[in-house]
Amino acid sequence: MPLRLPLRPPDRDAVLIALAGLLGGVLLYALGLRSDPASTLPGRFALVALVVMAGAELVRRHAPMTALAIGMGALAVDVCAGSLVANVAMFTDLVYAAVLYGPPAAYRLIPRVTEVVTVLGTLMAVVITQQATGLLLGMGLGVITVVPAWTGVGVRVHRDRAEAARLAAERTALLAELDRREAVVAERARMARELHDMVAGHLSAIAIHSSAALSIDEPEASREALGVIRENSVQGLAEMRRLIGLLRDAAGRDEPAPTPTLAGLDALLERARTAVRDDRFSFVLSDGRGPGRLPAPVELAAYRIVQESLTNAVKHAAPGVVRVELAREPGALEVRVVSPLGDRSGPRAPGAGAGLTGMRERVALLGGELLAGPVAGDGKVWEVRARLPVDEEEKR
Repeated sequence: MPLRLPLRPPDRDAVLIALAGLLGGVLLYALGLRSDPASTLPGRFALVALVVMAGAELVRRHAPMTALAIGMGALAVDVCAGSLVANVAMFTDLVYAAVLYGPPAAYRLIPRVTEVVTVLGTLMAVVITQQATGLLLGMGLGVITVVPAWTGVGVRVHRDRAEAARLAAERTALLAELDRREAVVAERARMARELHDMVAGHLSAIAIHSSAALSIDEPEASREALGVIRENSVQGLAEMRRLIGLLRDAAGRDEPAPTPTLAGLDALLERARTAVRDDRFSFVLSDGRGPGRLPAPVELAAYRIVQESLTNAVKHAAPGVVRVELAREPGALEVRVVSPLGDRSGPRAPGAGAGLTGMRERVALLGGELLAGPVAGDGKVWEVRARLPVDEEEKR
């Protein structure tokens, strides 16, 4: 089976150069315009070199080194047959194409080789002719070799720089897109935490009291449960409307929206008392923050941790005392919420664990630590303990 090599069609520029050189060479030969009519080979060999040179032009881009090698052989035949200017012109283009499209080694070596060949050729011409015309022959050799080689170097450098700039621009655009996606994901996570923290408490109270109203056949207890349900429904709807308003106005706001602070903890505990409506439960706050304000991110994280802990206590805690403790330590704020854990009578709202996930995310963003679970050695107490680093320079 014969071996078939895949051939690539020549590009448009190569075809145009080959046709122009071929037609121009035939015209020059027909007019008898050769450099040395009294050459060692018959003039028809110049036409053969012309055809070969035109064929080499067709592969100048896809196989530049092969085209240059063919062109050198054709140029040698052309010089011996009288030398057509068209052959010389096409050879200069092959040198240029070899530097521009060839491998890096050719890009570095060809200009140096042409310089050496020009110098040696000039010296040989001067020695052989013993006349100043030898210098002219050397200059002509430089024109057909050195000039196209260094022209190719300049064009290739410019092309490589443009390609490097394009790749850098694409890389910058890709990094910007990745940053944008990360920002969107982070913003969505923040919105999810805020939505959960603001509404989960109200929904938990609604779930508990609606279950109580369905399971307890007492008109007074059902009426009280429905009152709590209505109150939490109204508050939850107001929180949802506020959050939606903040999202809609985010693009046009010049100032950041107000965020909850630890000054609102008393209201949080009062809301928890209202949600439970059971004398066997009590909520106690021990605020040991001391004077002065904390950085806004720390206050918001601490507020949300207490809020979620109280929500979980309303859903899962057994009757008893729910303690919220804040303690200021060197370089940190410690938040601790302790609640009874055991068999609680009455209906209980299901928990999905999203609150603990949100607390861990908030603490991780500040570089703090969070522990949540039963107290070691005592399976009847649930503790949430968070340590939030405080940078003194961030205080306002």
